Amino acid sequence: MTDVTELLAVAQRAAAAGAAVLAQRSVGGTGGDGLETSNKGEAGDWVTAFDVAAENAVRDAILAERPHDTITGEEHGTTRPEQPSGYRWSIDPLDGTTNFIRNIVYYATSVAVADSDGVWLAGVVHAPALGRVYSAARGQGAWLEAAGETARLAGPVPGRKGLILATGFSYDPATRASQSAGLAELMEGFADVRRLGSAALDLCLVADGTFDAYGERGLNEHDFSAGALIAEEAGCWVRRPRLESPLDGGPTAEDRLASWMCAGTLELSGKFPL
Repeated sequence: MTDVTELLAVAQRAAAAGAAVLAQRSVGGTGGDGLETSNKGEAGDWVTAFDVAAENAVRDAILAERPHDTITGEEHGTTRPEQPSGYRWSIDPLDGTTNFIRNIVYYATSVAVADSDGVWLAGVVHAPALGRVYSAARGQGAWLEAAGETARLAGPVPGRKGLILATGFSYDPATRASQSAGLAELMEGFADVRRLGSAALDLCLVADGTFDAYGERGLNEHDFSAGALIAEEAGCWVRRPRLESPLDGGPTAEDRLASWMCAGTLELSGKFPL
């Protein structure tokens, strides 16, 4: 069995390769000029040439060291080697594509790896515009590297006042209307809400204590695979969606939109729908 520290090192190098592609974005201009944008189907669900190039870079970095691992990515789907090792990588090369297009700094490359039982072992969220790298290996805690320093993460401060909830909304108008209608009830006990546009970073910001809780439905596995492990290893209560694995062809859009990804302090665990 491969040591989780070895897997984390691969994840760090792979996420760095993807983030390096994103860092090539011009700092000037917004609206997607020169980014080769296209729409995936729903209004606002964009993909750019950087999404594809970053995923290629992440995949190349993983395969250079682990050619027998399976890889699932947002842009290229699932690839299986002829003799699979049993480990599977989940890649979101650019979480927060709309932010990236508009030059809003909350975007990142997310890379995580699970074993043959689906247990997440290591994850990295690398946010080049923020200068932050969040990482975790199972049983070894969660960490933040920024400004040349490394700090262990311990989640939100329990019992503090002025609680902040992070969430997100669907691109689909009908689903978004349903989410908006339920926001008032979800906000009970919280002082304010934030919507950054990157699920991976929302989870990391719970892990570092910036947010007190995060809850959103409708996510794909690659949106939360690394961030959920980082929040978990920071000591947070985490509930992942129960979704059919990409290896089995799932999930359906209906199942995904009905499932919640939640993280926060244990005292806030009852705030979210089951």
